[in-house]
Amino acid sequence: MSASASSGRKRSEKTRSPVSGLEIEVLREAGDWASGTEETVHRAAEHAYVVTQGGDPAELCIVLADDEFVAKLNKAYRGKDGPTNVLSFPAADMPDTGLPESAFREELPLLGDIILARETIAREADEQKKSFTDHLTHLTVHGVLHLLGHDHIEDDEAEEMEALERDILEDLGVSDPYADDLANN
Repeated sequence: MSASASSGRKRSEKTRSPVSGLEIEVLREAGDWASGTEETVHRAAEHAYVVTQGGDPAELCIVLADDEFVAKLNKAYRGKDGPTNVLSFPAADMPDTGLPESAFREELPLLGDIILARETIAREADEQKKSFTDHLTHLTVHGVLHLLGHDHIEDDEAEEMEALERDILEDLGVSDPYADDLANN
């Protein structure tokens, strides 16, 4: 489900980091996203990648969308009604293109796509008394970690993923998003 195949999207310039080797494309699919959003998600994704993968070259696509767009994807790919804040589609889980593997050897390894829902992120940030930018940063990091194989289905996996998120977010100047959860346990 490569997000970069559709027309009518506002594309950002693809940029490859000299530090991480990660090439990130940000697409504005839908939603009223503020200026500077591309820089926020780019910085978060790149840092998450550097911390977990180092400098191995790769690419990913981040799609800035609205609740309606994300709700359709959530229903089609996860069988769940309504929007969610972030969806991650690891390249390894994408449908087979039918092309021989040799067709991809000269390309950068594709991590996958991250889709973000503007209204849900804004609503959650307000409910959790967080800045929109901090919540967006957290969800971008969360999405990248999913693309890299991290999960939070089992308790031990969740603890590992959350610890990694905390470390990455601390580096980015974002408060621990799970602090309230820890205080309530």
